Amino acid sequence: MEPGGERELWRRRHLPELRHQAAEYYRSNEVPQRLEEALNATFYLRPADLYGHLANYFSKFSKPPVICKLIGRKVLDGVGRPTLEVEIFCTVKNYEKSICSIVVSSHSEILENASPEAMDADEKERNDSINRGLEWVNGSLNEMLRDLQPADQCKVDELLGEYFAKKVEEEKERKAIEKEEQEAAISAPACVPALSAVTPSGKKKGVKLGKKSSVAEKPISPAEPIEPVLCGSIAIGGLSLAVAKTGATINNTPLYLHLALMKHEQDLPKELTVPLPMVTLLSCGKSSSGKLKLMKEVMLIPPTEITVKQGIERLLEIQKQMMRLLDPVGKGPSVLKRISHLGCLITGCDSLEQPLILLQTACRNLGLELGIDVHLAINCAAHELMDYTKGKYEILTGTLKSPDEMVDMYVDLINKYPSIIALIDPLRKEDGHQWSNICNAVGSRCYLIAEDAAKSISKLVEDQNINVPKCSGLIIKYTNQTKISDLTELTRLLDGQRHIAILGSPAGESSDDSLVDLAVGLSARFIKLGGLSRGERVTKYNRLLAIEEELAKNGTLRSGENHEFVDFAEEAQTAEELLDALPPIEQDPWPSQHSQPLLTQDQNPVSLHGSTLHLNEATKMDPSIFP
Repeated sequence: MEPGGERELWRRRHLPELRHQAAEYYRSNEVPQRLEEALNATFYLRPADLYGHLANYFSKFSKPPVICKLIGRKVLDGVGRPTLEVEIFCTVKNYEKSICSIVVSSHSEILENASPEAMDADEKERNDSINRGLEWVNGSLNEMLRDLQPADQCKVDELLGEYFAKKVEEEKERKAIEKEEQEAAISAPACVPALSAVTPSGKKKGVKLGKKSSVAEKPISPAEPIEPVLCGSIAIGGLSLAVAKTGATINNTPLYLHLALMKHEQDLPKELTVPLPMVTLLSCGKSSSGKLKLMKEVMLIPPTEITVKQGIERLLEIQKQMMRLLDPVGKGPSVLKRISHLGCLITGCDSLEQPLILLQTACRNLGLELGIDVHLAINCAAHELMDYTKGKYEILTGTLKSPDEMVDMYVDLINKYPSIIALIDPLRKEDGHQWSNICNAVGSRCYLIAEDAAKSISKLVEDQNINVPKCSGLIIKYTNQTKISDLTELTRLLDGQRHIAILGSPAGESSDDSLVDLAVGLSARFIKLGGLSRGERVTKYNRLLAIEEELAKNGTLRSGENHEFVDFAEEAQTAEELLDALPPIEQDPWPSQHSQPLLTQDQNPVSLHGSTLHLNEATKMDPSIFP
């Protein structure tokens, strides 16, 4: 018998059994019932695309997409430095499909006027972190997240957090072993003379520092150690954001709505607000050619009563006018060469008032008034100006001021220029007492924003005792091991404390515009994207305008709210009155040895206009385990 005949004979013999299995299979999956419903409904609708309609109908009963593959790539950011791209593939209706990809910005800042050795070390650290992140994404994380639904952000973030904690412990163990080996080598007799030779030089350095510190009016607090960054941690933040964007894409929902639903626990507000942009116009910081070092960024903020689109158009006109003032001869290309990596104009100034007078002139030429038609914000970046040998800030070349003198200077500046409604990092985070003083002095009419103190979202969420000065709000940057769940939790806490949240872009930005969706979805008050130049920054402004247009079209755009400042001095007085009204507390003559001392103002645990921000306990990173 021919081979084909044998197959036909087998089929006829088993046909009744196959028919029974097929009927049972379709019946158990309710196929006949669904098919009957679809055909009856379709007949009355009679759509132009019959099979397209049937495909849409049956797609409602398909299994939810699950992650099937992750791909990590090394790409370049807006200034040509390596960073990480993450692409997520999902199994959708039995097919493997690429859903989305994101590019996460590197954590490291752009070094200005740094030595070649420092730049080489920074480049090596960045490359090592990206390479380690690629290993995680393409290896163990790929296996860990497989078959998970991207809509389950909490589960994904929980797994990512556990994975990161495990890597921290592994690094801690590696460092402990390395330390033991070094101690064993040092304990050898040949090393003893070297140790005795080092000790005197150490004493001499201490004497020199003592002499210099005596010159300062008051001793300053030493700089806190730089927050350790685990090599490869960029993969954690990149994957969390990529999963959020994947979940939004699968649900056919904009990312900002997807995030708003997460923050408000699926109870979407009727209206959403578009954050006000802080647009950087001038850079007069340490990298500029003039004597002025204090104003790293001079920023413009449009008024709340106009749309963001109208505000951007107004600020563009001011930028054009400023370029004419800086280049009156009309040599356009020479001005364009002075565009910084922040997308703004770099200009040298020799006094605090010079850039502000330039702005007044530019606005006056356009018939605009500072403080009414446009407001100002200044990024002081004071942590970059401290001369630790003299214990003072160098705000101008050769001009030094103590922390107390800085407070007086800011008060005078805001009194003279009330159009300044925000100061970013006016002092180091270590100068907690002066932060309190400046908040009490001008906090009722100016936002005092901490940026350098808020670089790591995860650290703010994990550590209850983190030292953040009293301030009006924080600039939040999405980097390293930050997860979307961290963002939603932190913004809820800030909202509860009447604090403003500002989403800020890192120095080395990419063309990925997810940051704007984060700001809108999480109801940030401001968004800080840099200037209106450079493609990676303009892309984000375009996304901001598109979201505003979409919300307005849907009737869900909330009009801008007036600025609300916190009167720190009044709140402090009210708190004192409440304390005075309380009955005296008898001191326990036998205090428990386990009782905790009250925290003083100098210890300052996440002080938010006089109150303590209570954060969830989580694994804390030990700075000693990182290089």
